[in-house]
Amino acid sequence: MRELLLGPKRFTDLRAGIPHASPNVLSQRLRELEQAEVVLRRKLPPPAASRVYELTDWGRQLEPVIFALGRWGVRSPALPREAHLSVDSHLLAMRTLFDPHAADDLSASYELRLGEDRFYARVADGRLEAGRGAADQPDAIIETDPGTLAALLWEGRELAEALRSGDVELLGDTELARRLLRLFPFPEAVAAAGGT
Repeated sequence: MRELLLGPKRFTDLRAGIPHASPNVLSQRLRELEQAEVVLRRKLPPPAASRVYELTDWGRQLEPVIFALGRWGVRSPALPREAHLSVDSHLLAMRTLFDPHAADDLSASYELRLGEDRFYARVADGRLEAGRGAADQPDAIIETDPGTLAALLWEGRELAEALRSGDVELLGDTELARRLLRLFPFPEAVAAAGGT
């Protein structure tokens, strides 16, 4: 479900986003979700002509539940901080952790370039709209890799240092880019059970 929130994907794309799921298990889960009318499989028109999976209108209604589970899970005292995240998972984490109060009066458009993947993000009126695809006339374009983006968002790495090292390329307004990176605070983990 998480892997389909940003739009349709081929089976191979789903496998890449969920590397520990065997092809048989993934196929079975997709069949079950199709039967429950949460996921739809369709064939793209030529020249692509490949099959993709996408959420139905019914399936998309689970988005707030998935984000709530993400906010709950990220506070786990046992969360492995070094866990591999797919490119889509980084964007979904941003949507999950977005702090509307930190956005305050910010109104800007962004494009994130993570390898071959392009994502747009628009912040206005204390809301974040983000998804797959290029931004239309972005105020800032941030090009980096997912690990560097995570370090900038949640590990305290400074944008100026990442720019100097060449780990980030930035086109457009540097201050607006810096403000974007501050909108996704990582919540404190809850205390481990069994303490005195």
